[in-house]
Amino acid sequence: MNSPISDCAENSLTSPAFLQDKAKFLKHYPTYLETGVLDGLRATEYTLLDSSHQVYLDYTGAGLYASSQIARHAALLDSHIFGNPHSTNPTSRAMTEIVNRVRSYVLRVFNASPDEYECVFTANASGALKLVGESYPFAAGGSYLLTFDNHNSVNGIREFARTRGAAVQYVPVLPPELRMDEEKLAAMLRGANPSDHNLFAYPAQSNFSGVQHTLSWIEQAQSLGWDVLLDCAAFVPTNRLDLGQIHPDFVTISFYKMFGYPTGVGALLARRSALAKLKRPWFAGGTITVASVQGDKHFLHEGAEGFEDGTINFLTLPAVEIGLQHLENIGIKKIHERVRCLTGWLLEVLHRLKHANGNPLVKIYGPLDTFMRGGTITFNIFDPQGHFMDHVYVEQCANALNISLRTGCFCNPGGGELALGLSSGELQSCFALKPRMEYEDFRRCIDDKSTGAVRISVGLVSTFEDCYAFIQFIQQFLDRED
Repeated sequence: MNSPISDCAENSLTSPAFLQDKAKFLKHYPTYLETGVLDGLRATEYTLLDSSHQVYLDYTGAGLYASSQIARHAALLDSHIFGNPHSTNPTSRAMTEIVNRVRSYVLRVFNASPDEYECVFTANASGALKLVGESYPFAAGGSYLLTFDNHNSVNGIREFARTRGAAVQYVPVLPPELRMDEEKLAAMLRGANPSDHNLFAYPAQSNFSGVQHTLSWIEQAQSLGWDVLLDCAAFVPTNRLDLGQIHPDFVTISFYKMFGYPTGVGALLARRSALAKLKRPWFAGGTITVASVQGDKHFLHEGAEGFEDGTINFLTLPAVEIGLQHLENIGIKKIHERVRCLTGWLLEVLHRLKHANGNPLVKIYGPLDTFMRGGTITFNIFDPQGHFMDHVYVEQCANALNISLRTGCFCNPGGGELALGLSSGELQSCFALKPRMEYEDFRRCIDDKSTGAVRISVGLVSTFEDCYAFIQFIQQFLDRED
């Protein structure tokens, strides 16, 4: 292979071709102009992107934070003394008031009635998922149903289910769009015994393909005796989640994916009736009202506090409120529309790219239009003879130009295996070779197929210029031999 640095030359965004292409884009996506406030925001609040010549296309991995978020949080910490909220002294009371206020604010943002929902603070969406998995009353006769298209932290719940004797079933997704096989899903939902404990988990938006799975399954599953866990980590950064309209039993989110800062704080939004079903396998500081050594007894807090192990990350919680206010001031509709416009243009251009012999440069895994899909686009690059180019090499080329994208399977192995054509037989044969396998071992084992892909994702302050720079980069692979 050629050197990624020598092969990946920087392209100008001031050429007549760029101006012409942007004019065509605006003609085709006129509503992009209605999101102009985001350009002003980028120029004032996200100045490092342009001053450091960064093209950031990894919003599904993490959102970006505004400078005002950091300033407001720092000013609050600099002007107050906050203590551990597990007390009633003045500094602790001051923090407790903020914790309660942020908890209520999170529920309000998602239109979740406090009479119906509790907000449990966790380290991230994975922490929220683990809380559900370890505490859900799985048992023989019950079921854990999930989709092929799930994050690994949702897949991981299957280990709790299997340990307790519950059946584990996967609903396949169907290429090329990687949407759910709805006939099989309906049959599997009908197959549960409503008298047992059954949990159905799926993502509102795939972190692999960007597919948005219909939220109508929530009510359908509940009517058949299922509790529903909705993973919203990839959905809520650019879409409105209204828990007054839909009522999943559990919702998991990571705040840094929405507004960049702080990391280390997520939430489990749980219906009170569903939370009451969970049985914690242990207790910890902060989760109990009373615990005794000699009496060999403990009593858990009711509600959210019974699930927040130890001391919550209390000094960062004010930053959650600040970040949510930041998004509310912008308006989720503006963010959603900008993402829709840029995603549509990227899909169209990538799909049109052809080598001189007519073979496609790019294969996109997922929908080729913006219907029921988000701003995540996953693909592989192929040479003129149809051989895939190593996604790691593509990332090296992008790195040389300060283009932040992501490669691999994105912690979504089911979606990746189906998209990349990896069969269960191939995978089982591969895994039988070694008692323990690292990713590089896996890559060598599946040597005639790609074991990963390239993923780009647009978000809050993405611009046409970012997307254009990326397309210029991708075009450098036209007619290049692997």
